[in-house]
Amino acid sequence: MASELEVKKPSWVETTREYFSDIRTEMRRVTWPNRAQVESTTLVVILSVFAFATYFKIVDKVIDLTVNRGYSYLVR
Repeated sequence: MASELEVKKPSWVETTREYFSDIRTEMRRVTWPNRAQVESTTLVVILSVFAFATYFKIVDKVIDLTVNRGYSYLVR
């Protein structure tokens, strides 16, 4: 009676084979972007990086000038 309740644990070979089978099935379901979509999103990412870099450079410069002026004022 107790043996009827025991569940056979699959071996690591079986679980690995099932894992790769599941990966293969999921990869078939993926909708891959075409070349134009990849190029346009890549361009957006590159432009965004430069925009944020410029923004942070300006903010850094403003903070640097403010801190240096405050320090110079206090040191006098």
